Amino acid sequence: MLKLEFDTDDGIGTRANLGMIVLETDETLEAEFARMADIDGVARYHSRIPMVTEIRPDTLAMMLKDLPASTRLLPSSLDFDVIGYGCTSASTVIGSDKVAAAIQSVRPNVKVTDPLAALIAAARALGVTNLGFITPYIPDVSQRMRDKLEEAGFHISAGGSFEESDDRVVARISEQAIQNAARHVANAAPKATPCDALVISCTNLRCLNIIPQLEAELGIPVLSSNTALVWHMLRLAGVSDRRPQICRLFDVELAD
Repeated sequence: MLKLEFDTDDGIGTRANLGMIVLETDETLEAEFARMADIDGVARYHSRIPMVTEIRPDTLAMMLKDLPASTRLLPSSLDFDVIGYGCTSASTVIGSDKVAAAIQSVRPNVKVTDPLAALIAAARALGVTNLGFITPYIPDVSQRMRDKLEEAGFHISAGGSFEESDDRVVARISEQAIQNAARHVANAAPKATPCDALVISCTNLRCLNIIPQLEAELGIPVLSSNTALVWHMLRLAGVSDRRPQICRLFDVELAD
C-alpha cells in the first residue's frame, strides 16, 4: 500500500459556517435551508433536537434542556459564525434570550438566532408594520406568538390558524392550502390597516416554492419562518448576497 501525499485547505466554509438545530419532527427546514443558503463558501451543518409530535406549550418548553446537547453534536472542529434554532413556537414559549443562552453555554462566541427573532428582524428590515399572520398552531401557542410580535411594535391586521397540534400533519399541509390561507388572511385585513407584509409561521410549513407567486399576486412581502431564519443567519454571518428570486426579503440588509 502506497503512502500518498496530500495537502489541506480552508474547507467548505470559506465565507461562513452556519449551524442549524432542527426539530426531530421537522421535515421541511433542512431542504429549504439548503436551497436558500446554496452560496459558494457558505457551509451548512445540521443537528437534531428531541421533540414529541404534539405541539403544546409544555412540550415546546421541554426543549430548552436539550439545546446544549444538540449544539454539541455540531462539528467541534469548526468555528461557527451563526447557529440557528429551528422552531418558531418553542422560541416564542422559551424566549429568544434563553435559546441563545443555552446555545452559547456550549459555543460562547457564536451568534444565535431563531425564527421569532428572525421574523422581527426581517419585518424591521423591510420597514413593515401591519402584518397578516398565519400559523398552524393551537390557539394558545398562536396567541403567544401574536403577543410577542405586538410587543415588538407590530400590528396584526388579520390572522388565521390551521389549529393543528400534530407536527406530522403540519408537514403534510399542502402548498395550495397555504396559498389559499395567505390570500384569505390578506383579504381579511380592514381597509384602514391593510397588511403591508404577511407572516407564515412554522419551520415545518412548505412555503419556499409559493412565496414568489404570493408576493407577485398580493403585492406585499411574504415572510416564512424559514426564509426569515436563513436570511437572518446569512446577514449575521456577513453574507450580504442579494437573491431576490427567493423572496423580497433576500434583497435587503439588516436594519441599523
